[in-house]
Amino acid sequence: MAASHSDNCAPFLKALVDKTRWRIVRELLSSPLTVSELAERLKIPQYNTSKHIRILRESGIIETAKRGKNVECRVVPAFQSRISKNNKQLDLGCCVFRFGRNCC
Repeated sequence: MAASHSDNCAPFLKALVDKTRWRIVRELLSSPLTVSELAERLKIPQYNTSKHIRILRESGIIETAKRGKNVECRVVPAFQSRISKNNKQLDLGCCVFRFGRNCC
C-alpha cells in the first residue's frame, strides 16, 4: 500500500508545530546561520536552540555542518524546493503554510 501525502508530511508537521522551530526555519530561508547566530536573533539560550535544531535535522528540514568551533545550519535543498521562490509559502502537498513576519 502506498503512503499518502499526509504520511509524507507528518514529520515536517510534527517539527514545525513548535513556534520556535518555525522561527528557526524562517531565519534560515535567507541564508545559513550558526547555532550562536540563531540563538542571538531569536533571543533564546543556545542550549534550547541546539535542541530545536536537532529536531529539525531529524525531520529532514535542516542540515548542519561543523565549521571550526561553530555549527552552521541551513535548510535542506529538498525541503527548500517546497518553498516558493519568494520564501513566503511552504507547500507540503497535504497543506500550505505562509512564512509571514507576523506569523510567529
